[in-house]
Amino acid sequence: QVQLVESGGGLVQAGGSLRLSCAATGSSFSTAAMAWYRQAPGNQRELVATISRSGSTNYADYVKGRFTISRDNAKRTLYLQMNSLKSEDTAVYFCNARYLLTNAWGQGTQVTVSS
Repeated sequence: QVQLVESGGGLVQAGGSLRLSCAATGSSFSTAAMAWYRQAPGNQRELVATISRSGSTNYADYVKGRFTISRDNAKRTLYLQMNSLKSEDTAVYFCNARYLLTNAWGQGTQVTVSS
C-alpha cells in the first residue's frame, strides 16, 4: 500500500501558475500508473491527467495546453504544473496511484483561482 501526500496548492490569480506535488511512500512508486483528479464543491471527482509507468501522458480536454503531468521516480514524486489557471480550475486536487489490485489516494490539496 502506497501513501500519498499532496502539496503545492493555494490561492492564485487567474492566469497564474501553480505546481502541485504528490510524494509517495510505502509501495513501489515506479510500478504504479499515476493520475491527478479534482473535485469542486457540489461536483463529482473528475480526472485531470494520467501518466503511465513509462511516462506516457493523457489530459482532460479542459486542461490540454495548460497543465503538464510528470513524475520523478527517483524522488518518488508526481507533479502537476498548472499554467494559465482559470476560475473553473478551483477544486481540491487529489493524487491517485493505480496498482494492479488497488488504488491509493492522497488527502487532497486545495487550489483556489480568483477571477
